[in-house]
Amino acid sequence: MSNLDEILKSRRDTRHFTPDDVPDEVIQKALQAGHWAPSVGLTDATRYFLIKSNEVKTSIKKLFLDYNKKAAELTDNEEQKELYYSLKLEAIEEAPIGLIIAYDRSVLNQFTIGTIGSNEAVKFSSVCAAQNIWLSLTEQGYGMGWVSILNYYQFKKILDLPENIEPLGYFCIGKPATNYNNQPMLQQLHWKQKSEAPICKEISEIHKISIADFGLNTKTESENKIDFQKLLQEKIDSKTKPIGSLGTLETLAFQIATVFETLNPKITNPNIVVFAADHGIANHGVSDYPQDVTRQMVNNFLEGGAAINVFCKQNDIKLSIVDAGVNYDFPTNTKLIDCKIAKGTQSFLHVPAMSETEVQLCFEKGKSIVETISKSGSNCIGFGEMGIGNTSTASILMSLLTGLPIEECVGKGTGISDEKLIQKQNILKKAIESYSGQAELLSHLSYFGGFEILQMAGGMLSAFENKMLILIDGFICTVAYLIASKINPNIKNNAVFCHCSVEKAHVKLLEYLEAKSILNLDLRLGEGTGCAVAFPILKSAEAFLNEMASFESAGISRK
Repeated sequence: MSNLDEILKSRRDTRHFTPDDVPDEVIQKALQAGHWAPSVGLTDATRYFLIKSNEVKTSIKKLFLDYNKKAAELTDNEEQKELYYSLKLEAIEEAPIGLIIAYDRSVLNQFTIGTIGSNEAVKFSSVCAAQNIWLSLTEQGYGMGWVSILNYYQFKKILDLPENIEPLGYFCIGKPATNYNNQPMLQQLHWKQKSEAPICKEISEIHKISIADFGLNTKTESENKIDFQKLLQEKIDSKTKPIGSLGTLETLAFQIATVFETLNPKITNPNIVVFAADHGIANHGVSDYPQDVTRQMVNNFLEGGAAINVFCKQNDIKLSIVDAGVNYDFPTNTKLIDCKIAKGTQSFLHVPAMSETEVQLCFEKGKSIVETISKSGSNCIGFGEMGIGNTSTASILMSLLTGLPIEECVGKGTGISDEKLIQKQNILKKAIESYSGQAELLSHLSYFGGFEILQMAGGMLSAFENKMLILIDGFICTVAYLIASKINPNIKNNAVFCHCSVEKAHVKLLEYLEAKSILNLDLRLGEGTGCAVAFPILKSAEAFLNEMASFESAGISRK
């Protein structure tokens, strides 16, 4: 076969193979074709791993079966589910050769031409290599099938792939047993029809982006609330108890009533919002988990399987999930608030994490989300986050905004080892030392910020404007609060710090803010879990203020 058009048209995602062996020269020729593919910045980041062992194939097949069952459960259409189960979507054990095509994200540790717009350019280069391999095999009379229905984290673990190696998937290679009647297999089996022609549209106009100015609010409240606060304190002190004996509950009751501007406050339609995004710094090994875990956890939130889902359900709190900048394209029919700025930030080791325009856009997106929630009748909002590498981003922002040494602002995050903690400190110290921008808030946020952190900060500012109670989770969320407080110091009146994390930097930050947390449970999960766990205590504060008898109503003598 020599005609390029014929090769392109006959390339198939093959699932059925003969038992014939694949000669080594066929594989080598195909791999050379892959090596000839475009490589962003000439990084040569694509890596290949051959699989011939039946034992290894069986283990990978088990991973597929586990995830394939999970995939089938995503549809409620029983007919579609039955058809899905009838499809043959892999040939892991049947194909003579298995090939893992991966990319080495450690190339991003150095300045790389072509990655300023997206770190994914390295991955895209490996996809180009995969296509070249596919076409070479087709030209030689062989076929390949891409298996991507896998838990990639477990996939890497069982194969003992290095942390910096990110697989595109598992590829089955062999002699095709069929050409599916010269059409894609899924089309032959009536799953879906491939369109006849490419979808292409000319863009002839520029859409102008209008973004509000970023400014600090240094005004203090001018309203005189002394009379109201006096009445409120009298109500609390008149309850049938010694003055101050309910401790923090009395402080919370006073705060809740003050925020809601009523002597009989009631929390309505509480909502916890989890903001998720990826970080370029994650490509430098600052976490024990690969970046793809952000995407996996968002799916877990959407499926109701995470800790925050359990605690929100327990306490009747609505949960909202925001894609602030995850390095993944989620289906449009998911129950996800789409506020994606980009597919993750850039690595601040080399370039600014984002533009100043993107900083402003983050604040606008966060504000819009909270305004919508406020209009739904909610007066209490909790903030949570998810993003592999975001403790590194938060640590640098804390150091710059508080003046504390970076060593006091860095923790173990997802539980890294002592050795890796030192490595993380050194990476972040290097990033700060190489920063040559202005010593002002906007410049700091642009160079070192995270999309989810800045959207939370914007959301907190909006919550204050809408007279909502603001529940602050752990370290990352407290850094978002720190940013918001630099813009409007009055936000402290509405903020409830739900817990003190086991992260040493969180302890330091709460001390800097002169903030007292409600709980100290050695939590370090994030997701807004601290907000959900602390919520019943807020309800207790509300209940005693509204329902507890006073000395007068109970006919009990005061001291």
